[in-house]
Amino acid sequence: MTDNSVIIKTDAVTKKYDMGAEIVHALRGISLEIHRGTYVSIMGPSGSGKSTFFNMIGGLDQPSTGDVFMEGQRLRDLSSGQMAWIRCHKIGFIFQSFNLIASMTALENVAIARIFSGRNPTDARQDASDSLEQVGLGHRLHHLPSELSGGQQQRVAIARAIVNHPDVILADEPTGNLDLRTGEEIIQLLGRMKTEMNITVISATHDMKMLSASDEVVWIDDGAVSRVAKRDEVKIEVGTIDGQDLA
Repeated sequence: MTDNSVIIKTDAVTKKYDMGAEIVHALRGISLEIHRGTYVSIMGPSGSGKSTFFNMIGGLDQPSTGDVFMEGQRLRDLSSGQMAWIRCHKIGFIFQSFNLIASMTALENVAIARIFSGRNPTDARQDASDSLEQVGLGHRLHHLPSELSGGQQQRVAIARAIVNHPDVILADEPTGNLDLRTGEEIIQLLGRMKTEMNITVISATHDMKMLSASDEVVWIDDGAVSRVAKRDEVKIEVGTIDGQDLA
């Protein structure tokens, strides 16, 4: 019987890259269940495999072996067109580098995602305006990315991610290019999106501030899950997490 509370499941997912002289094992058999409406932080150092794993659950790449399921549907069974539909309608992506189009205003950057989903341009602009209002940028609709701060650009990226009303937001290092205060504001905003819109938020990060908003934390090390814990099971002290130095 399918557990309807599980929105994403991975079953023994591996990923190998043939580098010619050697085979790089980026993922080593990851099995994980992510429940609907939760905020999950996937943590690990650079090179641990968390971004590769992100690509798997977002349908941006396929495992070498193993399977990824979304709402019980095995992704490898879908055509390229069906996968494109899922990435457009079911998943909202947020990137560390924002990935905004420099020549487009905030409104246009968000509206284009809505147009790609099949919305007509007039309605897409209204939906984009509503999403920007939700993230506190209703007064910056007609500003170019170059006229916005880093935090404001990330808010535009979040508005673009939610404009198609996805079930899942995948945020790859969403605070990586932001200062401490702005990063905390973005974390709080993602938490609000989870609560108000019942969106499942999955963040790949090494930012310990993410723990404050997380329902569950998954540690990936050397391509494998080393630990899964609920937020209240993680002991945090100044400078350390579970006794490990954060420096």
